[in-house]
Amino acid sequence: MKIKTLQNLYRFTDILILFFLIFDFGFSVNEEYKPFRIPIYSTITSLIITFNFIKLFRYPKSDPIRKTIRFNIAILVTTLIAAFTVYYLNSHLPPVEQLMRPKIIFELGLFFYLLMRLTFFIKYIYKIYFNPAILFVGSFFILVLIGSLLLMLPNVTFNGISFVDALFTSTSAICVTGLAVLDTGKDFTQLGQTVIIILIQIGGLGILTFTSFFAYFFKENSSFRESMYMKDYTSTENLQDVFKIAAQIVGFTLGIELLGAVFIYMSIDTISTIENKVFFSIFHSISAFCNAGFSTSSASFYEPTLRYDYSLQWVLMLLIIIGGIGYSFIFNSFSYLKRSFLNLFRTKNKVSTTVRVITLNSKITLVTTSILLAVGFIFFYFAEANYSLQDHDSAFGKITTAMFSSVTPRTAGFNTVDYAHVATPSLLVVIFLMWIGASPGSTGGGIKTSTFAIATLNIFATARGKKRIEINTREISSNTVNRAFSIISISLITIGTAILLLLFFEPEKDLLAIAFECFSAYSTSGLSINLTPTLSEPSKYVLIAVMFVGRIGLLNLLFGMLGQVEQKFYQYPQENILIN
Repeated sequence: MKIKTLQNLYRFTDILILFFLIFDFGFSVNEEYKPFRIPIYSTITSLIITFNFIKLFRYPKSDPIRKTIRFNIAILVTTLIAAFTVYYLNSHLPPVEQLMRPKIIFELGLFFYLLMRLTFFIKYIYKIYFNPAILFVGSFFILVLIGSLLLMLPNVTFNGISFVDALFTSTSAICVTGLAVLDTGKDFTQLGQTVIIILIQIGGLGILTFTSFFAYFFKENSSFRESMYMKDYTSTENLQDVFKIAAQIVGFTLGIELLGAVFIYMSIDTISTIENKVFFSIFHSISAFCNAGFSTSSASFYEPTLRYDYSLQWVLMLLIIIGGIGYSFIFNSFSYLKRSFLNLFRTKNKVSTTVRVITLNSKITLVTTSILLAVGFIFFYFAEANYSLQDHDSAFGKITTAMFSSVTPRTAGFNTVDYAHVATPSLLVVIFLMWIGASPGSTGGGIKTSTFAIATLNIFATARGKKRIEINTREISSNTVNRAFSIISISLITIGTAILLLLFFEPEKDLLAIAFECFSAYSTSGLSINLTPTLSEPSKYVLIAVMFVGRIGLLNLLFGMLGQVEQKFYQYPQENILIN
C-alpha cells in the first residue's frame, strides 16, 4: 500500500470520527439509531487499528512514527476492550443504559485520538508556513470559529442560540474572559457546559502548548524556529528545554486542576442545592486556574449558598493566583527550592550547588503581585465596610470577601459581591486591577504585572535623572522598556476606541458601566455590572473584537503582519522633542 493512499485513509477516518462524534453529541436521535452506536464506533476503531498496523510494519524506519503508531494502537485497543468489558459487565441493565456507558468510553477515546491528530496537523503546518505571531493568532481564531459551531448544535443549549451569541460565548471561553450573554448554568445543557470548559482549557494553555506536548511525548524532531517560538511562548531561557517545559506545563496544569477539584468538592459536599457536585468541582477548578470566570451558578459565587462558603473561596483564590502568576515563576521557584533542599544534605567535602536561579523576572512578578494583592485587600476592606461587607457578620468573612475582591479582578472574573451595588471608588480600583491583570506566561490577561512594574520603575528612573532602569546588579534592556510602553499605549487606545463605539451604539447606557465592561473584556477578566446581556448586536461584536485583541495582544498581530525590521548599522542625528 502506498503511503499517500494510507494517508488518505487516515484523513477519511478522521473525518468519519469527527462526523459521528458531532452527530452523536450534538443532535437528538431516535431510538432506532441507538443500537447501532457501538457497532459504528467499533468499526471506526478497527479501521484505525488496521491502518496503524499497516503503517507500523510497512514503514518501520522512522522511530517517532513508530512511537506515535504504537500509542495510537494502545489508545484504541484499550478503548475497545474497556467499552466491551463495561458492556458485558452491565448486561443486567436495561438496553439503553447498557449502551450509554461503553458509548462514553468510546467517545472519550476517539476524542483524545482526534485531538492528538489535530496537534500533528498543526505541527505539519509549521513546516509549510512558519510565522509565530500569525500561527498564534490564527490558532485562536480557528478555535473560536470551531467553538461557535459546536455551541450552535441543538443538544448544547435548551432554547437555541444565535450566531452572535455563540461567537461571543466561544470567544469569551477561548480568550478565558468570562463575559457572558447567556446564563451558563440555565441556558446551556451539561454538554454545552462541557464544550465551554474544554474551550477554556485549550484557550488557557494554547493549542501550541498541546502541540509541543505531543512533540515532546513522541520525541519528534523540531526545527530551530519552532524552538525559538516556544522559548518566547513559555518564557524559557534554555532553548533545549522548551518542549520539555511545554509538557511540564500541561502536566502541572492538569495536576493542579485535579487537586483543586478535590478541594472544591470537599467544600461543597454539604450544599444540597448543587446537583452534580463532581461536575461543578471540575468545571470551577478549570475555570479558576485558567482565570476564565465562567460559572454554572447564575450569580457566580454571589449565590446565597456560596457567598458564605469561605473555604470554597480560599480554594478558588489559590487556584486563581497559581494560574495567574505564570509558569516561569512557578518552575523557577521550584528549581530554587529543590537546589536549596539538596544543599542541606550535602557534606562539607562536596561543593554546594548554590547558583543564581531566582531570576529578575520572578522577583518582579512576586513583588508586584504581592503589592497589588495587599493594596487591593486593604482598600476593599475599608472602602466596602459599609457596603458589600455588611452582609458578613464575622471578621473572617469580611477578610475573605475583601481578599476575594482583590484577587478576582486580576482576570479571574468570579464575584462574591454584586458589582452593580458597590461604591464608585471600588469600581475604579477594580478597573485598575483588571487593566493590570496577571503575570506573563500565565493563563490570565491584562497588560501584565511586569509591564506595569517596568513602566513604574521607568518613571522613578526618569525622575532621578537616570537613563537606564537598574535593579540590584541587573539592567532592564531598552527593548523591554519600549515594549512595555507600547503595550500600555495599545491597551488604552483599544479600550478607548471600544468605549466610544459602545457609547455610539448604546447612547442610553451609563459611561462607567460601559468603561467597566470594556476594561473587563480587554483584560479578559470577565467581571460585569450585568450590562453585557443587554447589549445590542453591534456592541457584542465590538466586545468580541476587544476580547480577542486583549487575549492575543495586538502587538503580536502587528509583528506578524509587518514582520521584523532589518537591523541597521547606522544612526541618524538625535533631536529632542518637547513633551511637557
